[in-house]
Amino acid sequence: MTLDQYYLLGRSGLRVSRIALGTMNFGTGGFHAAYGKTEDEVRPIFREYLDAGGNFVDTADFYTAGESETILGRLIAEAKVRDRVVLTTKYTNSVDPGDPNAGGNGRKHLIRALEASLRRLGTDHVDLFLLHTWDRVTPVEEVMRTFDDLVRAGKIRYAGLSDVPAWYAARAQSFAEANALTPVVNLQLPYSLVERTIETEHVPMGRHLGLGVTAWSPLAGGFLTGKYRPTGETPSGEGRLSDPGSSGKSWTDRDWALLKPLEKVADELGVTMAQVAINWVTTQPGVAAAIVGASSADQLGKSMAALDFELPPDLRALLDEASAVPPESVYRMFTPEYQNWVISPGVKVGDKPAGYAPEVRNW
Repeated sequence: MTLDQYYLLGRSGLRVSRIALGTMNFGTGGFHAAYGKTEDEVRPIFREYLDAGGNFVDTADFYTAGESETILGRLIAEAKVRDRVVLTTKYTNSVDPGDPNAGGNGRKHLIRALEASLRRLGTDHVDLFLLHTWDRVTPVEEVMRTFDDLVRAGKIRYAGLSDVPAWYAARAQSFAEANALTPVVNLQLPYSLVERTIETEHVPMGRHLGLGVTAWSPLAGGFLTGKYRPTGETPSGEGRLSDPGSSGKSWTDRDWALLKPLEKVADELGVTMAQVAINWVTTQPGVAAAIVGASSADQLGKSMAALDFELPPDLRALLDEASAVPPESVYRMFTPEYQNWVISPGVKVGDKPAGYAPEVRNW
């Protein structure tokens, strides 16, 4: 098992591992305290990731009230791997409730948040800096010009976006291209077998405009591990999803039904359901990496082993069919079936331009 096959992130020269280490549980403070871990508990997790060849590490100023960044900074310094890792952090969420400029995506908070993150991480720059969540207010031009200033100042190497509408990301990239500003190379979004809605717009937009998708929650918060069972409104089983309101999602009959083909594929391949789910995400078109967290080094090792096998076409098709999200509203008009019926009836028209070559993942 190894992570030392590195892929280009979006339209850039930045090479990253297909599995990124999520550090939302590094620390015991703030919003994520319920499942947080101490520095001594996460040190073996971090070492396990590095020893496997992983180089893509994800955090945010909001995680465990800043403890995640502080712990991660110490672990990176301790292991002497600052130049080797692709260090990623994010900003948007408030760091001082009541202060109108202590949250959101505006220039004032963006710079303030980055400076604070750099202090906690113990470094003079981050490799990838992301807008964490769209605030519905700040003009995209303000964000992109500030990103560009920070790249020119040497405080960030690359910029990206997380949890934004597809139109916002497209506007950001087009504005950067039109004004010779630093482009965004990364789009971080929830993506899993039970959450495929980003395939409607975000994924094709990213592929066209050069944003590599990094998928958070590829196991749907642990749902796809198979350890939960339906019992009323809250799943039963050992894990945080058994706590009411922990996931913010209502699990549907379709979600529960998906576990059966997932278990079938896992049994046929002799691997775990979690490994199949992670493998499926990392090998989807447009996806650069899956972000995986862990409560122990052993759990992380099992997740990384998801890259040790290939999904045969027939088993992938089984999963694709079981998890497919039918197009709705106007999107029904953008299917090959509809367009062959109305736009090009009786004519064979391909959807790839002349000279098109399938996507190549470089390593």
